[in-house]
Amino acid sequence: MPYKLIEGQFHIHYSDRPRSGPEPDGDTLKFLPDNPVLVEDLHRSGPGPDFNGRNMINLRFDAIDALETHFSGMHQNEHWAEAARDVLLREVGFGDVHFFADLRHKVESVQHHPRCGYIYARTLDSHGRIVAFVYTGDSAQVDGADVFVNAEDVERSLNAHLLREGLVYPSFYTTLPVDLKASLAALSVEARQNRRGLWADATGNMGQTAEIGKLPTLEELVIWPKLFRRLARYFASGYQGLAEFESWLRADPVHRDDRVILPNMELGNIHDVIEITGNRVRMVYEPEEIIILPDDALTVAPPGPTLVEPRDIRIIAALVNPVGREAGLEKVTLLNPAPQAADLDGWVIADRANGRQVLQGTLEAGALTQVPMSQQVRLSNRGDSITLFDSAGRQIDQVSYSEREGQREGWTVIF
Repeated sequence: MPYKLIEGQFHIHYSDRPRSGPEPDGDTLKFLPDNPVLVEDLHRSGPGPDFNGRNMINLRFDAIDALETHFSGMHQNEHWAEAARDVLLREVGFGDVHFFADLRHKVESVQHHPRCGYIYARTLDSHGRIVAFVYTGDSAQVDGADVFVNAEDVERSLNAHLLREGLVYPSFYTTLPVDLKASLAALSVEARQNRRGLWADATGNMGQTAEIGKLPTLEELVIWPKLFRRLARYFASGYQGLAEFESWLRADPVHRDDRVILPNMELGNIHDVIEITGNRVRMVYEPEEIIILPDDALTVAPPGPTLVEPRDIRIIAALVNPVGREAGLEKVTLLNPAPQAADLDGWVIADRANGRQVLQGTLEAGALTQVPMSQQVRLSNRGDSITLFDSAGRQIDQVSYSEREGQREGWTVIF
């Protein structure tokens, strides 16, 4: 699944109107792409890219979640929230950043601004932000190139640097390839085991409960940001104590009780990953073990165990809407980028409804194969997911496409 390389500039300050400027934090920056058309071509789950009047757009750093410096007038532990922000700004190359005394998140002045860099991106989120891996300096590849990003590439990103330093929580969505999940999870586990960065003060996790009776207590804690955002809204609504928190979550499965895939590969919700006793709460899984489904997710959890280590075969394209009749003419294209052949006997391609096609044969090193879909697999023109399993039932790759892409008769969707 290639990522789109997009070059541009990172901005944290408007020199003409600084008090109306960006509010950078530990996982968000403003980005001015050199070629905005490249952003328009990214997969979208909402109305499209949310460019401002300066042709800038927010970046949401893929796979990480920083503590909130400002969230609807609330915040998390300020020391570690601001530490992630400050390290990010330093790594990007900004110098001598000063914030307004009365607008603590607006940049009053900064040296070495803006800074050039590039991103690897595939999607826009439902708010029109680019979900991306972020890099400084110049890329060796041409702007707009389709890049097959591997673990080594991702480990060079600013996203990985923040994980490695223990300044952010891992936050993995189904859109993140499984081999990249494994690499980034390892960085987070190593930081946590060494109590690096915020992990020295983290609470509400598997090993320690957090006692929270009201909002001021919550704002001092280092806790999973996704849980914080829900608790913050809960307390801001007037609740005291945690007695009604789970019921409050369950009352809104879209905006509060997000869908997740649990470590046993069952579909669950946020309430399934926490345990509440009185006014004490803790997570029952480590954050890197949880996979979050986007609001518009078409995918469901595949049966059986999931992949926990990298694999090589990739789904790179699919003809989902052939001209004329579709039965037997839909095709999925697989690539083997490895230097050795792969035995595909017993492997499976599945659609969202778990219609399955069993594969046979060998895919030579560096080779492609187009797999015609049988009647058992029906790729919906209204959007669908395609999942590849090996002969042991482990998920090797998963892609999805939108209704917009599925409606283009005769066109092959590129992932």
